[in-house]
Amino acid sequence: MSKEPIDMMNDLVKGKSLKFIIIGAVIVFLVFALNPFVTVPAGHRGVVENFGAVSDKILGEGLHFRIPIVQTIVKMDVQIQKERTVANAATKDLQNTKFEIALNYRIALQEVNTIYQDIGEDYQVVVIEPNVQEAVKSIAAKYTAEQLITKRQEVSEEIYQVLKEGLIQYHIIVDNFSIVDFEFSAQFTQAIEEKQTAKQHALKATQDLARIKIEAQQKIEQAKAEAMALKFKRVQITPQLIELSKVEAELKAIEKWDGKLPVYTGGPMPFLNVVK
Repeated sequence: MSKEPIDMMNDLVKGKSLKFIIIGAVIVFLVFALNPFVTVPAGHRGVVENFGAVSDKILGEGLHFRIPIVQTIVKMDVQIQKERTVANAATKDLQNTKFEIALNYRIALQEVNTIYQDIGEDYQVVVIEPNVQEAVKSIAAKYTAEQLITKRQEVSEEIYQVLKEGLIQYHIIVDNFSIVDFEFSAQFTQAIEEKQTAKQHALKATQDLARIKIEAQQKIEQAKAEAMALKFKRVQITPQLIELSKVEAELKAIEKWDGKLPVYTGGPMPFLNVVK
């Protein structure tokens, strides 16, 4: 007995549904397996490769569609990077010096594909490190070890300019450069300390000498003042003043006399000089 038309229709629908389910599952599997979408995170750019060849197209931040199998997206960090490293150099007076430096840099946004193609993702080791070493060596050779200390800001600025000009050729932008510290040989460090000590002693001696000179000048001025005072006193003493002083002394003697004449046993009686 043959099936009813309704049953046949139900079987057909079930068959088609199963087919659609299978096709959908395959599509989902392919979507996840082939991964046609790519997300470029903040602070990055996407370099597009077509069968391994770098294209001119650069992907910005966000979600992008790519052709599975054909296209590969390489994510390049375009944020400011901080590099802290050590560079060894010889000064003008042949002192071995170790520089500890800090460098802030970033890659040019519109040239990330060129950097990836010409240098690769390891541009820090390939380009930046060698240029830092070369810049430090070239500038340090222009200064003595002592000048590196006394002209630190000037030396830092020169290294920055050399490094900036050298790295821009590779589409790498230097935002900031600074010398964190210097390290010299033990002998040179000791010599610097001894020199500073000698300067301090010399300064103290100079200050002591200045103090002694000031004290001596003060004594001279004091002596001059005393001499002037004595001279003024001598000018004021006249014969009349001397005679007046004698009279005043005699008057004081009379005031103190009790009216009795002194008794003498021999010789004439002395006369009392009475002022009329």
